[in-house]
Amino acid sequence: MSCNNSIVYDWKLPRRSLQLGIRPCIMGVLNVTPDSFSDGYCFVDPVLAVEHARQMVAEGADIIDIGGESTRPGAVPVSAAEEIRRVIHVIERLATAVSVPLSIDTTKAEVAQLAIAAGAEIINDISGLTFDPEMIGVAAATGAGVVIMHTRGRPDEMQANTAYSDLVAEVRSFLVDRTQAACAAGIAPEALVIDPGIGFGKDVSGNIRLLQELHSFTDLGYPLLLGTSRKGFIGQVLHRDVNDRLYGTAATMAFGLMQGADIFRVHDVRAMRDLLDMTAVLMGSSGGQEFL
Repeated sequence: MSCNNSIVYDWKLPRRSLQLGIRPCIMGVLNVTPDSFSDGYCFVDPVLAVEHARQMVAEGADIIDIGGESTRPGAVPVSAAEEIRRVIHVIERLATAVSVPLSIDTTKAEVAQLAIAAGAEIINDISGLTFDPEMIGVAAATGAGVVIMHTRGRPDEMQANTAYSDLVAEVRSFLVDRTQAACAAGIAPEALVIDPGIGFGKDVSGNIRLLQELHSFTDLGYPLLLGTSRKGFIGQVLHRDVNDRLYGTAATMAFGLMQGADIFRVHDVRAMRDLLDMTAVLMGSSGGQEFL
């Protein structure tokens, strides 16, 4: 019995498969950037980055997602060379330091290709494989797992246009189009995960509506990733600074699990591991035996 009465998926990665839908899957955030919205400068030192990743795995992370370019609203782009400088050494060290799969959070094909060669197994592309025309080919050739996310515009411009005639329908149409394009390019359907892109080109009401309608994406045939951790709309609703959004984040994660999300991208791994596991037990019909 799945924890949220959804489909059980085997997410196909180059060196393993991850079973999704039995227990909530946690993707721990590792930003090796100087300007990320909540933890900029914290882990730019590769030694500190590896230590933090190991801590997240010990706290229950199933995946480590490594990013070398901030994608916060208004973020200034960096070159592929700078992104490579930030992430590759960290990935190389983590490939032998932790047992969980590594994800590269990038929109650049060159970065993704080198990251996979260094030991990553997942490409988490906020653009849905659209910003770099070479990305879809790299994903197909490497056999990487791929997260296809919806956004509208690049981070430095995406909040300039947050009006939609039908937000849920547009996001759904984009995800259908991009997953079809991915499969046509040779990416296995079993390698794909979808993400509606909470906080990317949406205003507060749009983000809330996407959360309320998250179940609308569960029939597309792919596992669903939810990334709400510490995001601005939580701060705007609760009037909390970025590092004081743990409880607001927890509410969105529990609600997302009830709506059918499978993977949860988070900063606060230990708290969200407990939150999601407890919510799953309360939702399930197995009495929580899989956790005992």
